[in-house]
Parts: sequence; structure tokens; C-alpha cells
Amino acid sequence: MPAPISVVIPTLNAAGALPACLEALMEGLHAGLIRELIISDGGSTDPTLKIAEEAGARVVAGAPSRGGQLRRGCAEAGGDWMLILHADTVLQHGWSEAVSAHLSSGTPAAFRLAFRAHGIAPRWVSGWANLRSRVFGLPYGDQGLLVLRDVYQAAGGYPDQPLMEDVELVRCLPRMTLLEIRAFTSAERYERAGWLRRGTRNLWTLLRYFLGADPQVLAQAYRR
Repeated sequence: MPAPISVVIPTLNAAGALPACLEALMEGLHAGLIRELIISDGGSTDPTLKIAEEAGARVVAGAPSRGGQLRRGCAEAGGDWMLILHADTVLQHGWSEAVSAHLSSGTPAAFRLAFRAHGIAPRWVSGWANLRSRVFGLPYGDQGLLVLRDVYQAAGGYPDQPLMEDVELVRCLPRMTLLEIRAFTSAERYERAGWLRRGTRNLWTLLRYFLGADPQVLAQAYRR
């Protein structure tokens, strides 16, 4: 029986973060869970593609846009399940056992968010994200997404947009399960902008999106 999971990772000049992400996936390979690794690249000019090729990944190239990259990568997936991760996400050791136990449920799932940073602010922001995911069923992409390919396709897949592509897809999926395994993500943007300022900005961006703001406009503001 083929391994059930296609791993899909969007990249754009991710050479600094990608090796740790891939290293954490090795336990899933040894456990017989991972069928293939698909890197959907948006035009990297650093060693990202070299790292992907050395890892045995299938590379899909196209215009830079996280929604578009994810859509293209997922369209290439052949596994019954897809595990969709950001390039700077590192899954906690033991994730393969938790995922293996979850597969029989057939339901979409995400991981608990954690930052590679110490202090009260990282714990507060990740705590809110996990509460939002558990109560409202609304995880973000940096928490990863585990979903049956058929369920993903029935929901319409990722929209080709530069921001909030994860929110738009999750709103169309069945109720999410939040796994107890943590997904460690970079705290760089929070540390650069300030935890309170960045957290408030993210909430304001989400509210504007729900009120109908153009994702292109939101993306420009988000990256400033």
C-alpha cells in the first residue's frame, strides 16, 4: 500500500528555514507516512531549489503568491492525504505518531502553534491562536494543515491570492481538529515589529478580510 501523505511546502528564498522543516519530516518518512514531497516555488534566487532537489522533492515553479503556489503544489499531490506546511514550520518530535492515529478519523486537522522564542509575549500570542483554532475552528497556515485530498478538492482548494488564502480555505472545510502536537514557527516578524503591534495588526487584517477587503490591498499593508 502506498504511503498516504503528500507533503506540500510553498517557498520563496527559504534556504535559511527549509532544512529544519525537512529534517523534522524525516520521522514521517521512516514511519511510512510520506509518499512524496512537493515544493511549490515562487522564483527563489537563493539555494532553496538546490536544497529541495537534494531532499528528493518534486519542484513546481510559478509566480510568487502563497495562495497560487499552494494551489499549484496541491494540484500535483498524489497521496490520499496532504500535509501542507510553511517552509519555516518545524513539527514537534512525535508528530508522525499523532498524525498516524488521526488518519482514520478522515477529518481535517492542524497543529498547535508555538514560536521559536521565549517569554510571555510568544506564549500569549500562540495561546490566543490555539484558542481561536479550538473554539472557532480557524487555524492559520503556520499551524500546518492535514487534509484528505478529496475533501480539499470538494472545498475548492486554495484561492490564488497573496494573503488569507489559509483562512478562505479553512472556512470551506469541515470542522477542524487541533492536534496536541506543536508546530514551531519563526518569530522574526513579531520580534521585528513588536509582539503587541504585530498581534494587533494581524487581528485587524483578519477583521478587514471578513469585512470584504481586497487580499491584494491587505497583503501590501501586511508586508510594510
